[in-house]
Amino acid sequence: MTPGAITSYIDVAQLTLYGFWIFFAALIIYLRREDKREGYPLESDRSSRITVQGWPAIPAPKVFKLSHGGTYSAPNTRPEVGEPRVTPFAPWPGAPLDPTGNPLVDGVGPAAYANRADVPDLTLDGAPKIVPLRVATDFSMQPRDPDPRGKAVIGADGKIGGTVVDVWVDRSEPQVRYLELEVTGANGPRRVLLPVNMARISRRQVKVNSLLGRNFADIPGLRNPDQITLLEEDRVCAYYAGGQFYARPNRSRPVL
Repeated sequence: MTPGAITSYIDVAQLTLYGFWIFFAALIIYLRREDKREGYPLESDRSSRITVQGWPAIPAPKVFKLSHGGTYSAPNTRPEVGEPRVTPFAPWPGAPLDPTGNPLVDGVGPAAYANRADVPDLTLDGAPKIVPLRVATDFSMQPRDPDPRGKAVIGADGKIGGTVVDVWVDRSEPQVRYLELEVTGANGPRRVLLPVNMARISRRQVKVNSLLGRNFADIPGLRNPDQITLLEEDRVCAYYAGGQFYARPNRSRPVL
């Protein structure tokens, strides 16, 4: 027998190799289960009784303690927003869906949003992170940049959708996040937000190519006029993303 051999067929090097294989296989299975803490189980378009989770199965819930108090459980079985108002384009599973109502309001396609927690994002000090300048009085606009306040907001059709009345900033990463608009809805004037990345600010006006002038009246509002929750952020941003696809009929049709 050679040095290090346990029997005439097994030695220490062979056991070490087998041990590494077992450890590596267990590591892959563990990591594959952990990455299913978000987004699983998937929904089946064949039947609501089918659980789509693959192998290995999703792990048992793990409770995380949040820095500002409270807990978060993952996987999280928070209910979905609701039944989308859509109809399949064809009878087979996975067929494209056509909206049956207003896709921007109903949250269809690119206007869909996640059912996030309906609480504001917080700074390290526990204060709401994204707030208007009327609240974040220690912030101000850079004098060399065009100040959008008071400017008209123009949609892709050249129609006025509203007027900028304030600017919302991120206290943790000092930058502008939203423009606050005053629009005219079915029940009179109301305040809504415009993600600054969807706006083109010039010296005379604010241009928004994702929406038409009439679409601004239906932008989702806020429960608190001086702060925005995680759920509200998703809804607002999804509305503009949906407009990029659904505002004009030709945007959702093939180019050729």
